[in-house]
Amino acid sequence: MYQMAMHLHVTAVVISLALFSFRFVLTIKGHGMLQQKWLKIVPHVVDTVLLASAVWLLTMSSMMQVDGWVASKVIGVVLYIVSGLFALKWAKNNRSRVIGFASAIIWVGLTASIAVSKQPFSFLA
Repeated sequence: MYQMAMHLHVTAVVISLALFSFRFVLTIKGHGMLQQKWLKIVPHVVDTVLLASAVWLLTMSSMMQVDGWVASKVIGVVLYIVSGLFALKWAKNNRSRVIGFASAIIWVGLTASIAVSKQPFSFLA
């Protein structure tokens, strides 16, 4: 059961990143496809699955208490979301969008590092 939750979670991460990257490219190009309904709904569905699978993993691994590494992951995810919002919505020019996108990808990498090592902010060591 744990392996199934882990596979679901990792798959949702990969799909979420792919959709984020796709939406970023469309944003940079100013493509009208961004207005399609599926592209506004599917990322939210995937991110909901991602969050639900994270909670599922936590409940199965008896780590509902907020360990340092879990708190670090949450902080990393929040910073990824803020960076992604900046890249896709708030930035006023493509240079700023690229900076926001790069920041988001860096936060995903750092958060993945924390998830694998189970050490809080292990990327700083």
